[in-house]
Amino acid sequence: MTKPTALITGITGQDGSYLAEFLLEQGYDVLGMVRRTSTLNFNRIHHIQNDITLVSGDLLDQGSLIGILREHRPQEIYNLAAQSFVPTSWKQPVFTGEVTGLGVTRVMEAIRTVDPTIRFYQASSSEMFGKVQEVPQKETTPFYPRSPYGVAKVYGHWITVNYRESYDLFACSGILFNHESPRRGLEFVTRKITYNVAKIKLGLADKVGLGNLDSKRDWGYAGDYVRAMWLMLQQDTPDDYVVGTGETHSVQEFCEAAFSAVGLNWRDHVYQDPRFMRPAEVDLLVSDPGKAREKLGWEPQVSFEALVEMMVVADMALLKEEHKL
Repeated sequence: MTKPTALITGITGQDGSYLAEFLLEQGYDVLGMVRRTSTLNFNRIHHIQNDITLVSGDLLDQGSLIGILREHRPQEIYNLAAQSFVPTSWKQPVFTGEVTGLGVTRVMEAIRTVDPTIRFYQASSSEMFGKVQEVPQKETTPFYPRSPYGVAKVYGHWITVNYRESYDLFACSGILFNHESPRRGLEFVTRKITYNVAKIKLGLADKVGLGNLDSKRDWGYAGDYVRAMWLMLQQDTPDDYVVGTGETHSVQEFCEAAFSAVGLNWRDHVYQDPRFMRPAEVDLLVSDPGKAREKLGWEPQVSFEALVEMMVVADMALLKEEHKL
């Protein structure tokens, strides 16, 4: 029996790297789409680079997407590529719309052109709920995005639904709530906290400046969430699913957990920095993952406390190695 082939856009990102590992374990041939840039960062996938095939393509370039599908004939596509850092979306709103919004259309047009039987996963986001219309948020909750990133994700989400209904494509969206890991970028608040906790514990820093400490999120472990992506494409019919833990924690609680993991009091080291406040804040995101639990049989394995500790421990090890401590 021939191995199934899956294409992952955004394979060098946090989710892409965990998904690639997971699909390799399931016996897939894994293709990873990367953009030709002067600085390619393969840190997250270097340990599996010999087991995957990297192909050159870009969500801004329709021809490159069609070329990849024609040459490699994947059965599944996971579209994880995006301009995904919310603060940057205010500074680069047009680029964010092109990649995060229209990029989805280009992938689905490529599927429609080359092979309409390809199963497609779109990475939707809890940021689409923004100024939340109900708590908790589920698949039927109205969207009210509060950033250019959130707006672009809403477009990507609805174009996926539209192509599914218009062309009978097997196209799913996973509305993923915040998911973190030791592979999270340093620009994200969770990793910024754990990295600086490690620095402070090791005597390499004393303070860390953060934005809104009252902002609440539903934080889970990225390694758990990629399993849900795969499960969506194994169903008999395509559908959209909210994926999260169903718990909410504030940025302050994340700080408390991270600092207490190394025996420190967060109040001694955290200050609020107005530079990190968003122009329009999203105050409370919390999922209702009941449908994913019932239909996919999916549940998160890693608790909030275990996730924070995992990230702090990883950053301690990273900094010790870097500084030869």
